[in-house]
Amino acid sequence: MNNPFETLIIPGGILLLGFLSALLLPAPSFGIELAKRLQESLHLMDVNQLYTIVFSLWFLLLGAIEFFVIRFLWRRRSR
Repeated sequence: MNNPFETLIIPGGILLLGFLSALLLPAPSFGIELAKRLQESLHLMDVNQLYTIVFSLWFLLLGAIEFFVIRFLWRRRSR
């Protein structure tokens, strides 16, 4: 039987693991020229907005990957 709080635990776990990953793994960084081109093509006000978006996506992507890897290992172990 599934835990009724699973709908809250999964996103919380993803955010927590993403936070830990952001502390341990370096986020991608662009060169000045590429950052300016991306800023213009995405119609952003400045490069800081671009890096805010990149860091947020990096944070969530790493958290989701780690969460599903850990969940896969946990469920495999509990069989």
